[in-house]
Amino acid sequence: MADRPLPRDGIALLAGYHSPQVDVPVRLNTNESPEPPPAAFAEAVARAVRDVAWNRYPDRAATGLRARIGALHGVGPEWVFAANGSNEVLQTLCLTYGGEGRTAVTFEPTYALHAHIARLTGTAVVEAERADDFTVDLVEAERVLGDAAPDITFLCSPNNPTGVVEAEATVRTVLERAPGIVVLDEAYGQFAPWSGLTLVADDVALVVTRTYSKTWSMAAARLGYLIGPPWLVAELDKVVLPYHLDALKQAAGIAALEHAAAMEERVARIVEERARLAAELAELPVDVWPSGANFVLLRPQALDGAAVWSGLLERGVLVRDCSSWPRLAGCLRVTVGTRAEDDAFLAALSEVLE
Repeated sequence: MADRPLPRDGIALLAGYHSPQVDVPVRLNTNESPEPPPAAFAEAVARAVRDVAWNRYPDRAATGLRARIGALHGVGPEWVFAANGSNEVLQTLCLTYGGEGRTAVTFEPTYALHAHIARLTGTAVVEAERADDFTVDLVEAERVLGDAAPDITFLCSPNNPTGVVEAEATVRTVLERAPGIVVLDEAYGQFAPWSGLTLVADDVALVVTRTYSKTWSMAAARLGYLIGPPWLVAELDKVVLPYHLDALKQAAGIAALEHAAAMEERVARIVEERARLAAELAELPVDVWPSGANFVLLRPQALDGAAVWSGLLERGVLVRDCSSWPRLAGCLRVTVGTRAEDDAFLAALSEVLE
């Protein structure tokens, strides 16, 4: 048998991105919305299925979708880039501004796909350390931005998996110091008290990425976007594959925006439930970090995090084991679910901790 062809240098050394998918009664590991979108949304998508010209390619520029997203944020369509989930948005950014001989900076711990996608595109990654409270340490930021001179600087607010919301002053300082583009990942932005969207301008190399998966209850659709200066969006349009957004996905994205009020009500309920969940966790022997997202990071004080994860799974509750992530030994992340789901989690956690 002939030798198998080898992937390009660096790929064989990478581990893929994995999140366990287990059929359990209470699944709180992937930060999905605990509620579906309104029934009227599903009905609109069903009508769109009938109206799609399946024998024709979709609108290559996703003009209508970009216009509606732009209107939501008070900008024109030329400020919007949409793709198959925020991960394809990140990939296109790395393909455009990263690559061989270029560098990206992350502040760890943070969303694992920032570094993973950068490395897949041949971009060197420099990992900076966060402060003890998991915020971006400005002294460390100034050092790494000066030493690495990155082409891409990743920020995440609220940060995944810690839930920390960066201060506006911190983001402004990074913008002033970063020599390349700054990517502010706001996958959970609607759950937070402020957004970096207010900082986007034509003369600022900043993009803010968002997703339909969380607040719009559309994880199954895989749709994400960014808001950024038109000159940057124009460069991304050169790189992304043609017809990358199918016609039905574009229609679903537009239909969702007709229900912004329902989305905001859903977010408010999740934020309220997040506060209740955090308060209940504070009564248990676990360390809990403040969160501005739709999840909470915790660390059992007396038991190994992996053992607690297994104990929860035995009781039909799946959370995210973050113990292998940088500086998160023993940590677990739990998505804010429905009140019933959270009560089941709390009851199971209490049993395991006892």
